[in-house]
Amino acid sequence: MEVSKSHLLLKRVINIKVVVTPRWKEDMQQQLQSQINQFDSQVQKIEIQGQQAEAEIQKQSLNPAEPMVVQQLNNIRVQVNQKKSELLEKKNQILQQLQQIQLLEMEREVNYGQIEGFFRIETGDNLFRKLQVEILLRDGVVEEIRGDL
Repeated sequence: MEVSKSHLLLKRVINIKVVVTPRWKEDMQQQLQSQINQFDSQVQKIEIQGQQAEAEIQKQSLNPAEPMVVQQLNNIRVQVNQKKSELLEKKNQILQQLQQIQLLEMEREVNYGQIEGFFRIETGDNLFRKLQVEILLRDGVVEEIRGDL
């Protein structure tokens, strides 16, 4: 933080908003669909790893019905199911976001995220107004900067 007698350099959070356009919707849907595909791939990978681990345990054991072997197999199944549940829950959240994006009206402004930036404040400035800054994007291009810079 820069300090002088006449001004300070402070950090603030800047809200980013986007204007909903066909291009933005398409880009967001592609990003979300890519995440969904990644979750599907991870679920398949976990299932295969679980099957391989089970097969290895069964192959190494003399008696597959032995209580210790049965317990090991159950532990693997529980771990696989827990991980699959976590991934499917995340996938469902992405599916909900995808549905919400599809329902957004064109030209509507929606919150997109936040970034941090620095600003200069001097004696007599209104701190609260300086903290309330947002950037409006249209298809990735800054359309408007709102608030006191």
